[in-house]
Amino acid sequence: MAQDIFSNINNAVLDLQASQLQTYERPLKKLAQLLKHPDLQRYNDELTNGLDLSTFINASERTGGSMIGSARLAWPEDPKETLGLTLLLIEKLGDDPHYAINFSHHFFYSGKKVIAGIHSLTGQLIIPFVRDYKSYIQSKGAPQAVLKPPFSRKVFIVHGHDDGARESVARFLERIGLEAIILHEQANQGRTVIEKVVAHGDVGFAVVLLTPDDEGCAKGGTSEPRARQNVLLELGYFIGRLGRDKVCALKRGTLEIPSDFAGVVWETMDSSGGWKQSLARELEAAGHELDWNKVMRA
Repeated sequence: MAQDIFSNINNAVLDLQASQLQTYERPLKKLAQLLKHPDLQRYNDELTNGLDLSTFINASERTGGSMIGSARLAWPEDPKETLGLTLLLIEKLGDDPHYAINFSHHFFYSGKKVIAGIHSLTGQLIIPFVRDYKSYIQSKGAPQAVLKPPFSRKVFIVHGHDDGARESVARFLERIGLEAIILHEQANQGRTVIEKVVAHGDVGFAVVLLTPDDEGCAKGGTSEPRARQNVLLELGYFIGRLGRDKVCALKRGTLEIPSDFAGVVWETMDSSGGWKQSLARELEAAGHELDWNKVMRA
């Protein structure tokens, strides 16, 4: 099921609320980017028409005394103007996350920890804004289609140690016009592996390579080939995130498919290349428009 844009906005806010000093920039930028969605532009223009953010910030600066945290934002009486100014402010903070640190420390002071100001800003300003902004958009009678993000042509590749399988799938996807997202090619930015997976969750489809990279068994049993545990974890994540119809597992070699994943589409990654047509069919069924001439030549 396609997520509407407010679901993605809420996810960005949740990520910001849970962020640390090393990770707050990404969800803040993501939030500002989502609020600039073209389908929201006419509503944003209505809210911000005639407003001057610099004047608002300067007036707010003058409310402060000598004590840290004494400055207050000089909100106007009109709720619509407040929404518009907050929208402009979030865009400014997203464009310059370092300014966000100073701004939150000044107007939302919550102690010596720098990230505490960001969390306070999120709880006191951003979360109420998202709630009121959504209500404003809905009150304008925006059709449901307005709230749908563009269909993502990014495809996440979950893989183990079989570099050849990973590269074959990545190059195939690129040749048919899709963008392959491979985790180790993305910048770490101080994040754990699962944080990187979540950060790249805006994909439209996931291909999971089940290759016999590990061995395991029940206690007292005989070891058998199995996929790496991180691959199974990420398989479960994308099933929950995207839905089973947007996840395809490619099985290479001899290994057991866990029974918990019954119902997930999986195909044999054969040496003849027949898996390419099988994967293309699943991509097309999930909503991707493909040029089958490219598929057959890939």
